[in-house]
Parts: sequence; C-alpha cells; structure tokens
Amino acid sequence: MKAFKVHPHANRVAVVTGAARGIGLAVAERLSADGARLVLADADEAGLAAAVSLIRASGSEAVGVAGDLSQESVAIETVRAAVDNFGRLDILVNNAGGGVILPFLEHTPETLRRTIDRNLWTVIWCCRAALPVMREQRYGRIVNMGADSVRSGLHAHAAYNAAKGGVHAIGSGLALEFVHEGITVNAIAPCAVNTPQLAELVKDNDALLKRFIDVIPMGRAGEMDEIASFVSYIASEEAAFITGQVLSVNGGTTLQ
Repeated sequence: MKAFKVHPHANRVAVVTGAARGIGLAVAERLSADGARLVLADADEAGLAAAVSLIRASGSEAVGVAGDLSQESVAIETVRAAVDNFGRLDILVNNAGGGVILPFLEHTPETLRRTIDRNLWTVIWCCRAALPVMREQRYGRIVNMGADSVRSGLHAHAAYNAAKGGVHAIGSGLALEFVHEGITVNAIAPCAVNTPQLAELVKDNDALLKRFIDVIPMGRAGEMDEIASFVSYIASEEAAFITGQVLSVNGGTTLQ
C-alpha cells in the first residue's frame, strides 16, 4: 500500500479562483502548505495582492491575476500565467462565485445574470482554458466548488442553485469526456461555511442564520479548513480513481 505523501502537491502547479478571501484563500493556503506553486485569481485586486503576499510569505511561489473570470479573456490569461510562470498546470480549483441570495421574485434581470456569471460562466471559461494544457500533459485535476443547497433546496437559493446545479452537471460531463486522458473532474458541495461572505450575508439577521444551520444535523456551519483539506485530497494523485462525482462536505445534511 502506498503511503500518503507529506507534500502531495510537490512540483504541481495549481490555479485557485476566487482566492482573495474565504474558502478560496483557505484552499490556496492548504495547497501551498502541501507543496504546490500557485496562480491566484480574483476580481478583487487589492484582496488578491494581499493573498499573493501571504502565500509568498509562507515560502511558496505565487502569482496573481486580477479580473472578471466570467470573461473568457481573463480565464485564458489566468491559465497562461500558470504556463508562463511555472511551465504547466496540474490543478484547477474553480472556487470563484458568490450568489445574490434573494427570494426568486425579488431578483432582477441584472442580479440573475450576475449570479449565473459568477458561479457558472467562471467555471465554463476556466475549464475550457485549462483542459487543453492538461490534455497535453496527460494529467490534471479539476475541482469545482458546487453547493449542498442544490440538493437541500435552501431558502432563497433558487437562482443560486440554478448556477451551482450547472456546476455539478458540467463536472460529470467533462469527467466522462476526459476520463482516458489522466484528468479527473469533481465537484465539492459544502453546506454553510464560516466565511466572511456568510458573516456579511447574515449580519444582524439571526433568523436567516438559523435557517441555514437548522438543516445541518451537526448543528454548526463548516469551517474553511475543513473544505480546504478535502479539496487538497481530491486534487491529489491519491484521488486518481475519483471522477465525475459531487462530493458532500455538509455535516450530514443529506442524511435527512
């Protein structure tokens, strides 16, 4: 039996989107600790610069690409940064997102488009840019950040779930299409997670937070490190036999 590596991502290059804060930054820190060189991407230029500095201060190599990843040109630029700076791209973590959480009839055409753009088009364009590089290498790990609410039907999440449901679906299609090329594609579906974004969403609204937590049998939100550790495993060589899956990290919500 093979032993787990101390640094499972040594000599690997990873792109993490939505990496300026929250889960994306936690994932970047974990992949860095596990040996990866990183390209961080985010629309928040100041936050991105701080994240890149944090990763570099830990002793890892990192570069940043600022821009709107729902635009194809930014996704192409991000993948190019990995190849130009590090010569390859092994891991793509599609974490960029952030829904406009509203009851469906309170959405506007603009908020609906923004929700789809942030959560689905970012994944489509980044996968489309990364897959030719991974195909040429005959190796790649794509990890898409889905959502447990797609299956639990969480309050005021219909539009968000439409986007994240697309994220779940594209993964199974791509997994099958590239299954013989050394590339795996999976989605991770977290429940509510203690992030700055969640804190902003439920600020001064204990009732809304209670709605999110009440569907979780463990009775608490997940922690960013709990998501990041699972991402690191699914993105590793050890997870080579896992593809096309939506993998729950949800405190047991699918038990109910």
